[in-house]
Amino acid sequence: MELAELAQNYFGDTRSGSLAGPVAGFIVAALAVVTVLLIRNMNARLRRLPDRFPAPPTQAPTRADDPATTRPEDPGPEHRTG
Repeated sequence: MELAELAQNYFGDTRSGSLAGPVAGFIVAALAVVTVLLIRNMNARLRRLPDRFPAPPTQAPTRADDPATTRPEDPGPEHRTG
């Protein structure tokens, strides 16, 4: 097998009217712009954060302390039987 046979183009004319290069260049440029804008936005958000955060409480609240998880003592007249 000759080297010229391996280098044969079986896909037709791939040069005329091809937009792969310009489209890829546009996508790379758009990703670069988006990355720069994202970095600027994140830096602005980081600057707004306080230098130090308050210390967390020494004891985490339990589920019994949470009013959303406790049941009321008197469920009301619609739940009473008898």
